[in-house]
Amino acid sequence: MTLWTAALDLFFPPKCPYCHKVLDDPRAPVCPGCQVRLPWLTGRAGEKRVDFTDGCFSPMAYGDRVREAVHRYKFQRVRACAVPFGAVMAQCLADRLPQGADLITWCPLHKKRLRERGFDQARLLAREVGRRLDVPVRGTLAKDRNTRPQSELEEESARRANALGAYSLLPGTDLTGKRVVLVDDVVTSGSTLSECAQLLRRAGAEAVYGLTLAQARGNGGEDGDFSPENCKKK
Repeated sequence: MTLWTAALDLFFPPKCPYCHKVLDDPRAPVCPGCQVRLPWLTGRAGEKRVDFTDGCFSPMAYGDRVREAVHRYKFQRVRACAVPFGAVMAQCLADRLPQGADLITWCPLHKKRLRERGFDQARLLAREVGRRLDVPVRGTLAKDRNTRPQSELEEESARRANALGAYSLLPGTDLTGKRVVLVDDVVTSGSTLSECAQLLRRAGAEAVYGLTLAQARGNGGEDGDFSPENCKKK
């Protein structure tokens, strides 16, 4: 820990992103109480089938405290949440993909939405996961059409239509032979991840894996495989 980090922790102690309590261990991504209560996804529940991917992994179900925490991150612009979110995502990826990856990328925002929000939440998550796992992080995609937020659409067909053709590969992107991890905050129908994964395949990716903090419509358990001790080691 640097002197600067120690000073920040003293005056602005890190809080649990799910209940706002000050963390006894500032390196922990979640407090002991939320560690027990959060809807951790274990086994097959933490995997989702998404077209054009070799699997999509999520450490938690998207409900209650997790939903509220994601909303604070995205809509109240609490960027600091990217660190604890990225910690559990990195642990999830390490556990479910022990062979590792060559590159981490993300599903980007449209430039108009980026100006409004001030940051790209998926990019920050990707950077944190890459930092913890020592995997290169690079942008590979652009969002060309400013679509409606997927969260506003209930029907899966509407979500697919909304994402269709909205993304493109950045010029010069060559992923030949690479194992790529595609990061987003939440997966529901998988339409966004599928659309982006298809483009990564077109760029030559050998394998594409989705990684999100949470999975909507998942089944959460209270005996998750992830502990603050394991997460802070990454």
